[in-house]
Amino acid sequence: MRLIRRALITGIVAAVVAAAYAVAAPAGEQDVSPAPAAAGDPGYAVENFAYPDADRIQQERGILLKRGNGHIVLSAECGDGLLRVWARGKPEFCFEVTGDAGYLSLDLPAVYTVRGVDYDTTITMTVDEETKTYDIPRNQWEAVGEGADPERRDHTLVEIRTSK
Repeated sequence: MRLIRRALITGIVAAVVAAAYAVAAPAGEQDVSPAPAAAGDPGYAVENFAYPDADRIQQERGILLKRGNGHIVLSAECGDGLLRVWARGKPEFCFEVTGDAGYLSLDLPAVYTVRGVDYDTTITMTVDEETKTYDIPRNQWEAVGEGADPERRDHTLVEIRTSK
């Protein structure tokens, strides 16, 4: 009986100490990682918003797709209803836009024209040490970057944002 009582008291003390540590420890020191998956179970999926197959797409098509929320997706074919981007020396790039708001970071040099879709669209470009933002009219072609720059400098498309 004494052994059971001693084990019970030891367990209670250990639980109180663990709870006190969890409350008192700074947020950066708490272990918030999930427990390892059981043998044979699939691991945990962690979303990092990296564009799937980005390396392969860059190699095959010459565009680096970095991160996004999945609502702006590079299309294999171009056509009506897609966001269309023209870059000097490359074929046309088309993006399907879905959802209420889309975001895509990318790296596409020498962009000079964009055709909007049925969304409010804003693109961000860099040239030299400058960052330039363009609002793209719905369903219209818009000269951007090199096409809108009197000096015809080589602009790189780095971000697309859309909203309904």
